[in-house]
Amino acid sequence: MNPILYSFRRCPYAIRARYCLAILDVRVEIREVVLKNKPDALLLLGGRTSVPQLIDSRGQRFAESLDIIFWSLENTNNQTLVNSLWPCERTRQQKLLSWIHYNDHFFKYWLDRYKYADRYPEFSEEYYRCRAEVFLRRLEGRLKSHAFIMSDSLSLADICLFPFVRQFAAVDHAWFNGSRYVEVRRWLSEFLASELFSIVMRKYEKWENGQQMRTFPD
Repeated sequence: MNPILYSFRRCPYAIRARYCLAILDVRVEIREVVLKNKPDALLLLGGRTSVPQLIDSRGQRFAESLDIIFWSLENTNNQTLVNSLWPCERTRQQKLLSWIHYNDHFFKYWLDRYKYADRYPEFSEEYYRCRAEVFLRRLEGRLKSHAFIMSDSLSLADICLFPFVRQFAAVDHAWFNGSRYVEVRRWLSEFLASELFSIVMRKYEKWENGQQMRTFPD
């Protein structure tokens, strides 16, 4: 059985998982999911039905984007790139993971409220944006010193964070483009303008049982 990736194109967690699979050239069968009408094959797995999820060739399930990312590191032939994305030194690994944790558990919280301020009428959109800017200021400071978060080389931290910053920028493009976050805009634009990102964001039709297998990346 080919590894199967259940994915939703616009989900930032799915984007970062697909990005790692693409950059490491790890091939999977991609199944595009419509969140309002999830396929039975996904539902029958039991437990959580969020995406992305990956089922490997042995039937082992990877139900979180980070699980999929580390699976891709173990299943690529490009060890040189693995060593660059995920440094061997334990201290650097911990620093990298702290950025991802900060994004997933702090920035994401305020980003959701900024995106959907009408659902959280306790405060204004501007208030939620200001709270999210705590993260952006830290990221801006880091990117003033290096081209990427950890160094002048791409790492998993960059891959895991940029889809969420992309969502933040999309809430109010005019505000973001005129903001003081010059280095964040530079860093984000390099991802969005890349050929790899166009591969990651390719549109697929909703998957249905019996369809011809679609390989990602293709």
